[in-house]
Amino acid sequence: MIGVLRRYGTIVGFVGIVLFFWISLPETFMTGRNWLNISQQVSMLTVTAAAMTIVMVMGDFDLSVGTMASLAGVVAAVLFKLGFGVPLAVSAALATGLVGGALNGILVSYIGILPFIATLATLTVFSGFAFLISDGRTIFGRDIPEAFSGFARSGVPLGDLVSIPALTIAALAFVLIVWIVLEQTVFGRRLYAIGGNSRAALLAGVYVRRLRLAAFVLTGVGAAIAGLLYASRVASANPTQGDGLMLDAIAAVFLGMTMSEEWEPRVHATLIGVFILGVLDNGLTQMSVDSYIRDILVGAIILAAVASSSLWRRDTG
Repeated sequence: MIGVLRRYGTIVGFVGIVLFFWISLPETFMTGRNWLNISQQVSMLTVTAAAMTIVMVMGDFDLSVGTMASLAGVVAAVLFKLGFGVPLAVSAALATGLVGGALNGILVSYIGILPFIATLATLTVFSGFAFLISDGRTIFGRDIPEAFSGFARSGVPLGDLVSIPALTIAALAFVLIVWIVLEQTVFGRRLYAIGGNSRAALLAGVYVRRLRLAAFVLTGVGAAIAGLLYASRVASANPTQGDGLMLDAIAAVFLGMTMSEEWEPRVHATLIGVFILGVLDNGLTQMSVDSYIRDILVGAIILAAVASSSLWRRDTG
């Protein structure tokens, strides 16, 4: 029994959290509508965490994903305000993510700056640009076209009264793409090789610098997609709205990593980590618990999950 708890502590913990809220909120928590609501609420975090998984596979971090999400949303909103259509504004936002990711990749791969330092610096740069082009204001109202904001309110019908939110579908589609890239392609296997031993991968003929650059580019684009989904959901954009995504994304990836014997990030496990955070938010909100309690609980859950996984690996290793 102890071995099971150590090996599958994160999943057991997730089930325990669900049972706690189910018992505490019997009429509202365990309903299909509420779970669809949770899936919609975590859609931005799902995309960000999946994107973060790509670089963490190599043992790197991207601390700039939150501010990149903010910047991408602001870029689209500013272009909307200037009268440009949805295709051009969305394309510009995605291009912003691509350029930002490429900058991170160049700093880490070709200049040799540690990922923590490089992305900490670009975090500030991206935030500064978001404030600069938005003049530090929230862009909302008539400046945001219905064709853009309406996406977040749309969905695929699932019966007469319920529909699967478009945000949920978009987030799961992104996770599926990342899973295929990481688990089913040579590119993904080489990223895992770099994470295992970058020197050995280089000696084996893997183009480490190019692949690391590509991984950061994909993460930047993923952060931009999250920013666009966020802007669509709230029908507005401001230079700080994505700031909380980075820490939650890293937390979700770490929670997922505790389920791996090799302590490797896996995007499907990251998705479980995302839902742990989402269920906590949803349940605590319904119970009218102060938000700072949530932060304490998240920290405690991560520590417990990492500790149980470490104990299991030590005893079996």
